[in-house]
Amino acid sequence: MAYEFKLTRQVDFAETDTAGIMHFSNFFRFMEAAETAFFRSLGQSIYPRDHETVGWPRVHADCDFRHPLRFEDRVEIHLLVRAKGEKSLAYTFIFRKLDHMSRKEVARGNVVTACVSRDKFTGKMTAVPIPFEIAGLIETAPDHLFASPGD
Repeated sequence: MAYEFKLTRQVDFAETDTAGIMHFSNFFRFMEAAETAFFRSLGQSIYPRDHETVGWPRVHADCDFRHPLRFEDRVEIHLLVRAKGEKSLAYTFIFRKLDHMSRKEVARGNVVTACVSRDKFTGKMTAVPIPFEIAGLIETAPDHLFASPGD
């Protein structure tokens, strides 16, 4: 069973502001990219296909920024499953800037998603249990992985 995933990205020019610093909103895009890749690594898809009715809307998202990322910086996004409920998943994302010899933590975000079924006719979403084929692949990460530098 899986509880973590790491994705490495490089900050593109379009993801920066006029000072060359990655815009804060892109941290959330990077979190979603890591989550999508995590599901793929499990042989699953985060996006419901025509015959599937399960989706994963966000019910909470936050991010604390410690240091900026700049154009062409390489960053590791470390996804950790913080909690797994019957109908939800909670993730922590640790962003580390990858330099020649270091992996400095630059930000930390959290996302909570609900597993929902959407009525094909009304569009109404209702929380449902996480399908067994997904729930059986995911577990909660050990507490020590969440430690911040200096803890």
